[in-house]
Amino acid sequence: MPELFQHPNHMTHRGHEALRVAKDLFEQDPEWVIFFREVLGIDGVVSRLFKSQEELDDFRQSGEYAEIQKMVAHLRERTAAQTAEDKEPIRVITVRLPKSLHESLRAEAHERQTSMNKLCISKLLQVIDEEFVPQD
Repeated sequence: MPELFQHPNHMTHRGHEALRVAKDLFEQDPEWVIFFREVLGIDGVVSRLFKSQEELDDFRQSGEYAEIQKMVAHLRERTAAQTAEDKEPIRVITVRLPKSLHESLRAEAHERQTSMNKLCISKLLQVIDEEFVPQD
């Protein structure tokens, strides 16, 4: 990796580089899961450019990150109509929720005219501040 992207004072340059790579891939019109894996996944370009959690957290507050999230949303809309055989294998998780939270999510999905599944995936794709995650 070029020295430019290893120096902490070049955060902006790394953000621009992440966005450039994301735009290049976006122009190839990939399935959203592939785009996510290559750009935002654990071995994606963002993880390679931003080594520390602090740098990653700072990047997630940037305009470049917001643009990348918009690309993910656009690709999710486009790939929703693809057949199951074209998609990455799906994994299922079970989440235990209080009844009131489930009803709130169901109402929000109805208001947005989307499914609970799509709403929950959208929420899972968002960054959450560490202070809002309870410790075990």
